Amino acid sequence: MDNFTLERWRSLDAARVLAALAAHAKLDAAYVPATSALSTRWHATVGGQDFELLLTGPKFWDTRNAKGGGGAVDLVMHLERLSFKQASARLVGLGL
Repeated sequence: MDNFTLERWRSLDAARVLAALAAHAKLDAAYVPATSALSTRWHATVGGQDFELLLTGPKFWDTRNAKGGGGAVDLVMHLERLSFKQASARLVGLGL
């Protein structure tokens, strides 16, 4: 993996990655952010598992599992329980 691709994945909007991964993803329009006005809350199903995620740019927070991270690779690793190498291949396969 080249540095350009890795840097692009680090800054990729988490909502875009979620949309590509999820069987179902719905923005919670009733959500009022507590800290960052840019945060959004999503309800999604990935790999048969339901998630409630707070997304702010490339960062994410899984409210049910109390885990978060930043960047597309971290999000794929978390949602699909993949290794770095597997998550990278998944992103390539998704065309991201």
